[in-house]
Amino acid sequence: MPVTARLSKRFYDRFGDDIAGEFVDWFNAVDSTYQQQLRDLNDLNWERFKAELHSAIAQSEARMIERMTRLEVQNGQLEARVASKFSEMMKWMFIYWSGTVLSLGGLMIALSRK
Repeated sequence: MPVTARLSKRFYDRFGDDIAGEFVDWFNAVDSTYQQQLRDLNDLNWERFKAELHSAIAQSEARMIERMTRLEVQNGQLEARVASKFSEMMKWMFIYWSGTVLSLGGLMIALSRK
């Protein structure tokens, strides 16, 4: 968007309309050049930022996948330990109830013989 510069009347009177017009055109050309350079620089910075952002996201995803894998392994180990403890508890419960039933059975037999 070119800037419409309005110079002072004294400038126009001293240098004339042609030189003043050239001066305004030169300023507009310089402004356009700087705008394009700024646009190019912003585009470059934006692309660099996007690349860094994608890299950071990829690293975060890799860390999350690694942690999820470790959690799955730990979960499997925990399930194995719980199953082992459950079977051990069942064994001891069987032994306890067997002993209780046998002693009660013996007591009932002893009492019924009297």
